[in-house]
Amino acid sequence: MKSNHHQKKRKSFSYGGEPAELKSLLSAFGLAERCCLDALSPLVVFTRMLVVGACFLISVPTFAEGGVSVQGTRIIYPQNAKEQTVRVSNSSTTASFLVQSWVEDAHGKKSDDFVVTPPLFLSTPGRENTLRLLFTGASLPQYKESLYYFVTKQIPSEDKKELEGKNILKVALATRIKLFVRPDDLAVAREDAPSLLSFTHVSSGLDIYNPTPYYLTLTHLNANGHALNDIMVNPNEHSYEKAPADVNMVVLKSLDDYGAETKQLQYTIK
Repeated sequence: MKSNHHQKKRKSFSYGGEPAELKSLLSAFGLAERCCLDALSPLVVFTRMLVVGACFLISVPTFAEGGVSVQGTRIIYPQNAKEQTVRVSNSSTTASFLVQSWVEDAHGKKSDDFVVTPPLFLSTPGRENTLRLLFTGASLPQYKESLYYFVTKQIPSEDKKELEGKNILKVALATRIKLFVRPDDLAVAREDAPSLLSFTHVSSGLDIYNPTPYYLTLTHLNANGHALNDIMVNPNEHSYEKAPADVNMVVLKSLDDYGAETKQLQYTIK
């Protein structure tokens, strides 16, 4: 009799090229063919000299001497869209990078709700590549945005001749930007959302209520001359900020869909 129990298959990395191409690609970056691409964070490679790789998450995808960057500081994914494209550019004039991309959930864990293709590719100097982002997860709420993070990691190429006999620190940099899945026909227009915030006195601080279906990032918060921390308030939720008890007014700016700051807004504290 056949068993009704099915073993869960382990997900494996898929590369679009021939095995020989993958072996050559990994070799160019000093990685062994048996290297598990799912575990490239942090990247640690040892050869006859010391080569150490570390992974750093950064919020601004630009680099002083050129490197790989993602266009924009956030991605808006229409909930009913089949896919969304993401442009990734290499601003270096000399260096190539192995680029790996994936999506994390709101808690920073890798998510299977999205497929990024290609998940791994070679970015050559001055080249722009287009990635496809496809939602494959279960149904999401229709009344508010859902939050994910899009991550790209760049691993610099390795010239074995230049590294011969040297101790080298090899650094893999990762860029992590917000990815908002937005349903159609939400009750409030995105540009009107920040004006609907409310501020209320609570013990030793302020309660910030976001009654809208959008994630709102607030910057330059100031309560009667007291600077407050920047904060992101979730849809239909409350957040707390420490503030003196005698403040009665808050001014702030918000970030729009392009990551740009809006005009200054003013609120009376209840």
